[in-house]
Amino acid sequence: MSTQTPENRGNRKLLIGGLFVILLSINGILLYSNYQKKEQAEEQQEVIRVKNSELENQIKVYEALKADFERQSQELQAMGLENDSLEAKIVSINADLNELRGFRNRSFSLSDQRRYQERAKAFEQQLKEKDQQIASLKKDNEVLYTENTTLKTTQNQLADSLTTMKTTNLDLVEKVKVASKLEAENIGVNVLNKRGKEKDDKENEFRARTVEKIRVAFKLAKNEVAPKEPKTVYMRLIEPDGAALYNLSTGSGTFQIDGEDMYYTAKRDFVFDNTQQQISFIYDKGAEYKKGAHTVELYADGVMIGKTSFVLK
Repeated sequence: MSTQTPENRGNRKLLIGGLFVILLSINGILLYSNYQKKEQAEEQQEVIRVKNSELENQIKVYEALKADFERQSQELQAMGLENDSLEAKIVSINADLNELRGFRNRSFSLSDQRRYQERAKAFEQQLKEKDQQIASLKKDNEVLYTENTTLKTTQNQLADSLTTMKTTNLDLVEKVKVASKLEAENIGVNVLNKRGKEKDDKENEFRARTVEKIRVAFKLAKNEVAPKEPKTVYMRLIEPDGAALYNLSTGSGTFQIDGEDMYYTAKRDFVFDNTQQQISFIYDKGAEYKKGAHTVELYADGVMIGKTSFVLK
């Protein structure tokens, strides 16, 4: 039977206590080490989260810059202007955006962050300066538009005034034309027989078989508006069948009324002097006159100035 001295028992207790302390120390070291690793992992995750957040923010900044430069380009195009530098900036921003999106799959370092932040600031300054230029251009365009509108209004007013003046002048010309129209007064018709004896009749009725020539006489009414100048008066002697007597050998011909040719029987040239001139025609048909109602029409300056009728029985 083995025996243990008190000394041996004490040593054993000390050994066990020491082992326990060592185990506790090791466990503490392991716990501390695990804690440090956890903290380091959390710190790394936080760094990654911050970097990812910064990356996404930077991407949003560039997307906003791209949208603003595209807006500027559209505004310039709306004003009929083109700007190659803007298109170049949009191409450059697209390239940066593609690079930034590529960092989602790789490390986005602090130097990368600073580089893109500085480029973004430069783009923002350029954007601001271009907005100021566009605002100035818009203001200038508004001034030009106002001036053009005013000019067009003035031109329209002048055109309206000219149209009114032309219309007024045409009205005046027409009024003068109407006012200057000659008028034949006291139109009388007599007949001459073969012996040259003239016969008149208040009823303007004559025997056809005794008529050799027809005499038409009238007086021109006074007219202060009509110019004193050479004029021509045309006579149309219309037979009962409605045809005007016409013979080139006796001086007949044509003249125009309202753009259409009309036959005349005879004509007289004279100088109008506003003295109530007496004008007469003596017409010899050279053949027997038809029985029935005859009409005499007188024309000058393209308008009828008098008309009468007589009957041959």
